[in-house]
Amino acid sequence: MLLLRSLLFNICFSLFTIVFSLLVMLFRPFGFSPSWFWAKLWSKSVFLMLRVLCGIRIVIEGKEHIPVQSCVVVAKHQSAAETVAMPLLVPPYAWVLKRELFYIPLFGWALALIGTIGIRRGSPREAIKQVIKDGGEMLKQGRSVVIFPEGTRAAAGTTGNYQPGGVILAQKSNAAILPLAHNAGVLWPKRGFIKRPGIITFRFLPLISAEEVSATRRGPLMTQLETDIEFATRSLGG
Repeated sequence: MLLLRSLLFNICFSLFTIVFSLLVMLFRPFGFSPSWFWAKLWSKSVFLMLRVLCGIRIVIEGKEHIPVQSCVVVAKHQSAAETVAMPLLVPPYAWVLKRELFYIPLFGWALALIGTIGIRRGSPREAIKQVIKDGGEMLKQGRSVVIFPEGTRAAAGTTGNYQPGGVILAQKSNAAILPLAHNAGVLWPKRGFIKRPGIITFRFLPLISAEEVSATRRGPLMTQLETDIEFATRSLGG
């Protein structure tokens, strides 16, 4: 039964992604807000399907930590689930992701048009420069920047190699950092076909103010972020 439900969900997920990618692209000439509307509706639709077909629902904790002003969101990366959910979790934002995703027909094109920061992971110095430049512009425009410090998905129960891009961007842009932990990889595993019923909990941790970000050296701030995110992730079972 799990196999059949997961198969049906994956088919619907692919179809919905195609349709909503087209809508994002079609409405982009009318401004960011209309295209963002469709991106957010895509996210809601996918999670409605996930609940109906696979018995997975989401809970969001720590909403009180989300600031009114734009910030740098530093998130755990375990699954495709957090990328799908992000429009529901964070006000209008820009992702930092690998440029290769732009080459995916329709979905990648929609990502590029909506204002995503695509980096070349093979050139770390150039990637950092681009994150600082493009991410700084997004923050000035009032859009938060979402970055996965591990760079790629780490299976539930494991920790990837945390990179300093998000911290550097926040320090250079005088922005706050909002850490995000979750357990998505347990129910929607990395490269996993089967989706297991249960609750995915997204937990926002206390905001690290712009003043604290600026006053703390990069190394200790990186250590704090990794420790806090990984501890919260493990406490959620992720």
